[in-house]
Amino acid sequence: MHTETDTETPRLPMLDGINILDFSTVLAAPFAATLCADLGAHVTKIELPDGSDALRGLAPTTPEHALYWKVVNRNKQGITLDVRQPEGRELFLKAIAHTDVLVENFRTGTLDKWGLDLKTLHAVNPKLVVLRITGFGQTGPYAKRPGFARIFEAMSGLTNLIGTPESGPQHPNLPIGDLITGVFGAFSIASAMASLRARPEQGGFEIDLSATEAIFRLLDPLAVEQEVLGYTRSHVGNRADYTAPSNMYRSKDHIWVTLVASSNPIFSRLCHAIGHVEWLSDPRFETNPGRCRHVEVIDEGISQWFASHDFSEIERVLGQADVPYTKVFNIKDVLADPQVQHRQSVMRIEDPDLGSIPAPCVVPRVVGAAVRQHRSGPAVGEHNAIFYNELGLIEEEIAQLKTRGVL
Repeated sequence: MHTETDTETPRLPMLDGINILDFSTVLAAPFAATLCADLGAHVTKIELPDGSDALRGLAPTTPEHALYWKVVNRNKQGITLDVRQPEGRELFLKAIAHTDVLVENFRTGTLDKWGLDLKTLHAVNPKLVVLRITGFGQTGPYAKRPGFARIFEAMSGLTNLIGTPESGPQHPNLPIGDLITGVFGAFSIASAMASLRARPEQGGFEIDLSATEAIFRLLDPLAVEQEVLGYTRSHVGNRADYTAPSNMYRSKDHIWVTLVASSNPIFSRLCHAIGHVEWLSDPRFETNPGRCRHVEVIDEGISQWFASHDFSEIERVLGQADVPYTKVFNIKDVLADPQVQHRQSVMRIEDPDLGSIPAPCVVPRVVGAAVRQHRSGPAVGEHNAIFYNELGLIEEEIAQLKTRGVL
């Protein structure tokens, strides 16, 4: 990672010294904890002894290795524990005494059922922050519903914005709803730590994070657009109906290109570049709202220009005109991109099975922060001995608990 000078003492990571128990499964909540681990938090991931977390079977996998698990749970210590057993519950509470943040994503009321309600947790550690991530929140008629990313995406209104009138609503080929929720989860943890640092006397608290609300939070204009204008934004394909021109076009050699020329200066440069200067004197296209109303005319002209030029010529013309555009990248394009390579936006993380594997870099970058070695997600119970030794257990006790299915 970049530092200001080689002689300066490196800064500690921003969340250094924060202890997080990741008591969650699959993706949204674990991703929140991983983002914190990237920034220096000490994160311990708790699994059931049988290693049955569904993420271990979620593609991509090989017959031997859970690849998604390895990258999503990077930089974590991994232990096993069954808190449903009395000895497991006792060990959990012992660990809570040394924990700053507990991250959980069980159905509402599950921890209470196991005797791990908020009152019990705070009796052990009054400063504990508990981040609860569920599909719909801890209250309301949907509080106990199960949820998955595609459910959150559809119910938030996001899915209705994706697709074409012909295709109908569409989901992205990635559980983006879980990942959005994870970002809000990490933001929640960082905010809680900042609050406690400023006012330590307030003690710990509970954070109720609804995945559906997290996704809806990104859709700022939709509610006011509906109330004030009576307009329900929907799936219109790659064409944006809030700014124009902004669409995806295909070149003569069948390369898809996305282009944005919504401001008046950029639109002017585009018109000159593709030979449509007459659009600049057309009153329909004087403003962005006007261009949105008459976008079909503009899109037809741009599409024809793209279809008659190879991508190499499109690159030359639009680059010289300083018009924002890009070829639509697949992952091979991303990995080969000179900007990605220059900034090492794809980093290598150590993996005991595969040597090292690629993964997205730490975001954000902190200038002057100490360089750390990153490691892939842990094997089932990989760090049991270390963790439970620190809690005061000896090897014989750990072995007995493992035999009884507690670890």
